[in-house]
Amino acid sequence: MSHSVYKVIEVIGSSYDSWRDAAQNALKSVSSGIGDLRIAEIIKLDMVVQQGKGVIYRSRMNLSFKVDEDSDTT
Repeated sequence: MSHSVYKVIEVIGSSYDSWRDAAQNALKSVSSGIGDLRIAEIIKLDMVVQQGKGVIYRSRMNLSFKVDEDSDTT
């Protein structure tokens, strides 16, 4: 019987344009260093407000990825 182990990390992406772009920016940055990303769960959307206007969109996400059984990932 095979088994798999997954690790979950929290990341926050930002964008001047949209929450979608903020999420994509975070994924792009993280995916270059982590292989086998499986799930991206948006857990919070917010924005930085200056002078009464939203100026930076932020997407907070939990990302899960498969842990290689031979590695010592913590």
